[in-house]
Amino acid sequence: MKNTKTTHARVLLSLVGILLLLATLVACSASSDPWDGAIYTEDTSLGEGALTYTLLVTVEEHSVRLTVSTDEKNLARALLLTGIVEGDDGEFGLYIKRVNGILADYDVNGAYWGVWVDGVAASTGAEGITVEDGRTYELRYSK
Repeated sequence: MKNTKTTHARVLLSLVGILLLLATLVACSASSDPWDGAIYTEDTSLGEGALTYTLLVTVEEHSVRLTVSTDEKNLARALLLTGIVEGDDGEFGLYIKRVNGILADYDVNGAYWGVWVDGVAASTGAEGITVEDGRTYELRYSK
């Protein structure tokens, strides 16, 4: 009888240990702070070229300011050349999925990147925007 009780206790302790391990893994993998994967967390200068613009990467209440120099006149291509964005060609041009290492893919996490020019929401995607010297472009994470 004592042997059976010991076996049941060991099985129960093992199950509790497994449940605790699983709970810890789920909690760690479900980080709610998008900035955990960010490449740049402080203001930074990138690139070389005749045109210089400011790129704000904004997620919730936090932004990082990137000063970008380029010779590229199309915003989508300029962003891709710096390596600050990743995305796919979509029906309306570049579908930006990752900015500064932060994923915003509506199919994956219900988020997306909005494009703003000098504080105003753009009426087109990055493909339809011409880079102008001194302008401020912003990529805002939205859910």
